[in-house]
Amino acid sequence: MPLTADTHVRLARPSRDLAAAERFWADGLGLDVLYRSTADGPGEHDLVMLGRPGAGWHLELVGGAQLAVAPRPTAEDLFVLYLDGPVDDELAGRLERAGGTRVSAGPYWDRWGLTFADPDGYRLVLCTRTWSND
Repeated sequence: MPLTADTHVRLARPSRDLAAAERFWADGLGLDVLYRSTADGPGEHDLVMLGRPGAGWHLELVGGAQLAVAPRPTAEDLFVLYLDGPVDDELAGRLERAGGTRVSAGPYWDRWGLTFADPDGYRLVLCTRTWSND
């Protein structure tokens, strides 16, 4: 089956503390918890999936005692949301209260939005621009 515009996307990341990460992404950003599970056997992970019901994407965070790889985010690990307008001050405040840290992502992203590091250090960019395929 070929890739199409309707192909579902999952972005999976390890997390040191799923509860802290969930607070940032759900309480801070406002994503819905789509699914949650606890490892109940060897080779399984605790996980939480966040996103919007019916959307073609979701963010999966894995953690727990069986986690084989610790988070290793870099300055280039960006999750960018194109908002098509200014970032609401209340949203920025919620992200900080939920454990996010405001950071610089370089001149381009600093010009076009706000960047926050989640509790594991992965970066969320709230871009004021409109997404364009052009």
